[in-house]
Amino acid sequence: MWAAFAVLSAVFAALTSILAKIGIAGVNSNLAAAVRTIVVVVMAWGIVFLTGAQEGIAEIGRKSWIFLILSGLATGASWLFYYKALQLGEASKVVAVDKLSIVITLVLAFVFLQEKITVKSLLGVSLITAGTLLTAL
Repeated sequence: MWAAFAVLSAVFAALTSILAKIGIAGVNSNLAAAVRTIVVVVMAWGIVFLTGAQEGIAEIGRKSWIFLILSGLATGASWLFYYKALQLGEASKVVAVDKLSIVITLVLAFVFLQEKITVKSLLGVSLITAGTLLTAL
């Protein structure tokens, strides 16, 4: 089931890039990211309330709060830089470079989460890196 959600995530990420590139024409990239963020916040909390998940907020532990907040800050920084890059560059190139996050995630998961790096994953990230370079240059 995770794979279906991952594919849907990829489809919506692609739509996000195209819609954002069109939407930021003539708009400050930081303002555009802020508008997008408001929409995401409203949508996320709407889903929380529709599913009754809001009752679990009291059960979130201190460590989870800290890391969720840090993740939110990283997301915000990512979106701000992404929108600025989209405003200045071609969507196809910006998205390709943005996908280097897969390579960086593999390294960080190895260092911080002790996830294994396999020959297959090394080959995959090598191909992603090569594809990024070919697409962006």
